[in-house]
Amino acid sequence: MPTIPTKVYDRLVSSVKRFQPILSAAKSRDAGEADTSTIVKVLLAEMFGYDQFAEVTSEFMIKGTYCDLAVKLDGKLQLLIEVKAIGSELKDAHIKQAVDYAANQGVEWVILTNGNIWRIYRVFFGQPIAQELVYECDLLSLNPKIRSEIESLFLLAKEGQSKSVLQEYHAQRQAMSRHYLSAVILDDAVLDVIRRELRRLSPDVKIDRDDLRTALVEEVLKREVTEGEKAEEARKKVAKVRGKALKAKAMENASQVVSASPKGAVRA
Repeated sequence: MPTIPTKVYDRLVSSVKRFQPILSAAKSRDAGEADTSTIVKVLLAEMFGYDQFAEVTSEFMIKGTYCDLAVKLDGKLQLLIEVKAIGSELKDAHIKQAVDYAANQGVEWVILTNGNIWRIYRVFFGQPIAQELVYECDLLSLNPKIRSEIESLFLLAKEGQSKSVLQEYHAQRQAMSRHYLSAVILDDAVLDVIRRELRRLSPDVKIDRDDLRTALVEEVLKREVTEGEKAEEARKKVAKVRGKALKAKAMENASQVVSASPKGAVRA
């Protein structure tokens, strides 16, 4: 997470303190979806820094139907927001329509909120269309005195959108995901390092790379992280990065060979 400007941090702290009683009261009286939507629009403006009139659009029309709220920055659609009543339990089914809207408009990020709980989803434009929960926070449980909790709200703020903080945050989460960690562990280069270390422990034992991979998959790693679409995607990314690294190394070695050749050398 990048450093948050002091002005933005102070705004988030003061907004959390101000809106927690408002959200708590709305939840107590079981405010409906329309009232919750009004609160969300005010939160977007006062807490998260968006221009309520120029950048936040109510009931954004897509293919003859509507998404509750949309956020535009510099004329470009950035976020679609699905709002539920503050007393509602948020479910994955609630986000499906907004994700379909987002895919139709080429929007990568969708927010599902009941005013209190905020969830950010990344949309994947594949077949079928999919989404991944990237971030979730509960405004009522946030402690304004804990800096890390306030800093996480930067993902929702206009200033964070302008700096592509969501993209960076998602990339970091991906890099540390169980699927990518599994793919890295099972890569040939890493397996060779593990084999070398195991041979130091048992010099007389022959350890085959494929046998080691099988042992890791069957005895150490869970099947859910080594199989499926996400696991395959992670393997492809690891292989692609490794291929680029090998190609760069080969070019570097070739360059060193050319540099080391005598200037007057004549090719046969």
